[in-house]
Amino acid sequence: MAFVDYYKVLGIAKTATEKEIKAAYRKLARKHHPDVNPDNKDAELKFKEINEANEVLIDPEKRAKYDKYGEGWKHGEEYEKANRQQQSQYQSSQQDYSNQDYSDFFGSMFGGARGSSRQGYTPKFKGQDYNAELHLELEDVYTTQQQVLTVNGKKIRLTIPAGVENGQVIKIKGKGEQGMNGGLNGDLYISFLVNNQTQFKREGNNLYQNIDLDLYIAILGGEIIVDTFNGGKVKLNIKPETKNELKVKLKGKGFPIYKNEGEFGDLIITYHIQSPTNLSEREIELFKELQKIKEK
Repeated sequence: MAFVDYYKVLGIAKTATEKEIKAAYRKLARKHHPDVNPDNKDAELKFKEINEANEVLIDPEKRAKYDKYGEGWKHGEEYEKANRQQQSQYQSSQQDYSNQDYSDFFGSMFGGARGSSRQGYTPKFKGQDYNAELHLELEDVYTTQQQVLTVNGKKIRLTIPAGVENGQVIKIKGKGEQGMNGGLNGDLYISFLVNNQTQFKREGNNLYQNIDLDLYIAILGGEIIVDTFNGGKVKLNIKPETKNELKVKLKGKGFPIYKNEGEFGDLIITYHIQSPTNLSEREIELFKELQKIKEK
């Protein structure tokens, strides 16, 4: 991953004051804010980069580390610790030399076994983990699909299994920041934000749907046709005297189970009986007759 110069990102000099940093950040943040640039991925990435630069440079402690260590600023304390260890080993080796004979001393200088054990080492650091958000519609995660994501300028081909849930996080190993001094690369964590604007409510692998049921069908029984999530239709038999809020389970008509190909949750239907409106005079008379029968 290329080194990101936070000063260039904000368009300021390395001697910039806190006031100048704030002013530059506000100006760029307004220009590249997602609300001002809807559906503009480049502006969204730029906005994140601006926020990252401001977060580091506005903090005196973080800025000092960044100025000193550059791209390795996040590992500054580890560098300091490694340097102290090397200095300590060096001082210890100097004390040892004063107590060893000449042959050992020259042996250590010219590659002897004792000298090699005291040589300093370069610490390895794992790269920083990346975090990204992927916005999808509920329909998008009903089937397995592939997408190409651009994370910090790198294109990553991602297979999204059917059944991914809102808020779920997956890890892609080694797709984060490059490690330093031979260290492992960081990982990429992707958070899925699944928007649902359908008539179905999702809870885990199950789907829930409310169905308005005609009063006459609820009382006398009959048949209705309901839609399923994948666009199919199911015929349901309504028993006479069906109660309001009765729940019916359609097994296997729910949402795909994550990483279990061919397996689905259930569709739970709740009947909501609708009272008739705009009754004719004859209908009103019939309801009155029914009322009198009930009162006897």
